[in-house]
Amino acid sequence: MAQKKNFQFSIREYRPSDHHVVMSLFRDGIFEHVYPAFFKAMSNPDHVGIALSISMAGYVLGGSSYFQAVLFGSAWAGLIYYFCHDIYDGYMMRRLSGDMADIQTNYLENPDNGFWVAEADINGQPKVVGMAGVMGKRGEEEEGERFDSWNGGATGSEFAQDAGDGSYGEMSHVVVAFPWRRQNLGSQLMQKATDFCKEQGYTRLVLEVSSPQTAAISLYHKYGFVQTSSHNNTHANRWFSKLARINVMQMEKFI
Repeated sequence: MAQKKNFQFSIREYRPSDHHVVMSLFRDGIFEHVYPAFFKAMSNPDHVGIALSISMAGYVLGGSSYFQAVLFGSAWAGLIYYFCHDIYDGYMMRRLSGDMADIQTNYLENPDNGFWVAEADINGQPKVVGMAGVMGKRGEEEEGERFDSWNGGATGSEFAQDAGDGSYGEMSHVVVAFPWRRQNLGSQLMQKATDFCKEQGYTRLVLEVSSPQTAAISLYHKYGFVQTSSHNNTHANRWFSKLARINVMQMEKFI
């Protein structure tokens, strides 16, 4: 791993030939949040209490059976995991049938939008190891037309207000393959998005991120983003969202 510390990356515009690897990065980047969301939810005191109560009920109903106690407790944990997985899976399916269904048309053929990939040179061969996208929002657009832009989240509305004509850039799909993290690549992708927004005349760069994404949230804060609001509307069943305890943080940076 030490040999990668000074690794050089190049960031370029998406090409149709990148489709397969970008889809793989997209799916991996979403589903990697399921386990952190699950462990975060299960560590909540309410869930700990419920799990212990259910386990105790299983112990009593099973005639002092430790096996049934574990079984009942595991069933509750499995249910919470299912809720977390369903939220992120639902987000992925919405994006795959939306903007990610045709990156070329939805991003590159629209001058207000941009989509980039990061390449690393591995033994003389370029390999896509990261990506990021920006969708421009002009003042005349209705707020309801916004995509839900967090990697595992949903749309906000009050966040879209701005001075002037209301134009801003909405950043999404910031993903860096796991072996290539902690090498400033995420910051380079965000800088590319920021430069694009400046060229387009946008005054803000906005994004949404789910609460289990602690590393991403830390990076966004470090890059100058501030949280403006949060909500728990994940477009999943409202009880799923409540029990999974996943919040959507809305963040922005003036540029």
